[in-house]
Amino acid sequence: MPEVINSADQPIQAVQPVVRGRFAPSPTGDLHLGNLRTALLAWLFTRCASGHFVLRIEDLDQPRVRPGSTVRILADLRWLGLDWDEGPDCGGPYAPYTQSERLHIYQHYLKQLQDAGLVYPCYCTRAEIAQAASDPQQGAEDGPRYPETCRNLSASDRRRYEANGRQPSLRFRVPAASLVTFNDLLVGEYTTQHVHSVVGDFIVQRSDGIFAYQFAVVIDDALMHINQVVRGTDLLSSTARQILLYEALGFPVPTFAHVPLVLDEQGHRLAKRQQSMGLAPLKEAGKSPQAIITELAASCGLTDKDYPISPKELVRQYSPSMYDIISAKTHG
Repeated sequence: MPEVINSADQPIQAVQPVVRGRFAPSPTGDLHLGNLRTALLAWLFTRCASGHFVLRIEDLDQPRVRPGSTVRILADLRWLGLDWDEGPDCGGPYAPYTQSERLHIYQHYLKQLQDAGLVYPCYCTRAEIAQAASDPQQGAEDGPRYPETCRNLSASDRRRYEANGRQPSLRFRVPAASLVTFNDLLVGEYTTQHVHSVVGDFIVQRSDGIFAYQFAVVIDDALMHINQVVRGTDLLSSTARQILLYEALGFPVPTFAHVPLVLDEQGHRLAKRQQSMGLAPLKEAGKSPQAIITELAASCGLTDKDYPISPKELVRQYSPSMYDIISAKTHG
């Protein structure tokens, strides 16, 4: 641990920042077991460091939000024994904790990027992007590389598109030198895609006005002082784009830990849209919260107990070596 010198020239221990972790589900349905394991791990990583845990509801995509999902999400987490220090139900210093109530905040930082010349309007459809791509197979998981069709449009070109009824999305202007390397707590040093050559300029606001996940999550984590992001490996490929946004906005980049996904019997990731199993059938079958926590913890090597264990008991048992245990179990 680094030392600092006080006014009397006596060495004292530097104060380490309080760990601030979070779980940020989308209310598009009930949480399945994969979501719940990620929630447990995010909670454990924070509590094992005596940190503050934040619950945030990511409901930007309103057409996909299901009525009552937020209430059930909070109830399921509480039933399992997971608590939080800040959230939509209890408030906190960085409220609101629901994305749909933070639109004015996103607009402020979007304007900051626009004023810096880092965002531009794009009128392309997905079909046009796919058709223009030199290699349709190249790109991010969510589509081919953007071919920069609208990057340098003239004002007259923009007016022509808009006269034809095209509503633009807004894209972040990715710098040419955009190879991103970061240290993941579980994966280790990770060199991600060269964003400019693989992904290209990416969307920060959709043509329907909805802010993109990549953009909103950076703003939220930065303003809520989240310095430890624990999430699934399905978001590992998004990290490079998010780091570019952190840097463009002058925000500190948090520490990341990408945990493996829970897979079904066919080896596919669990998904709400496929109605993957949640807590309801387990409750109906008489499973206790502790029994479910034990199964989730055992699936990533945190316990081999054959009796139910609570989240708080896991913190007491595995605080010193939890990172190593999970890393060895899942990435070894």
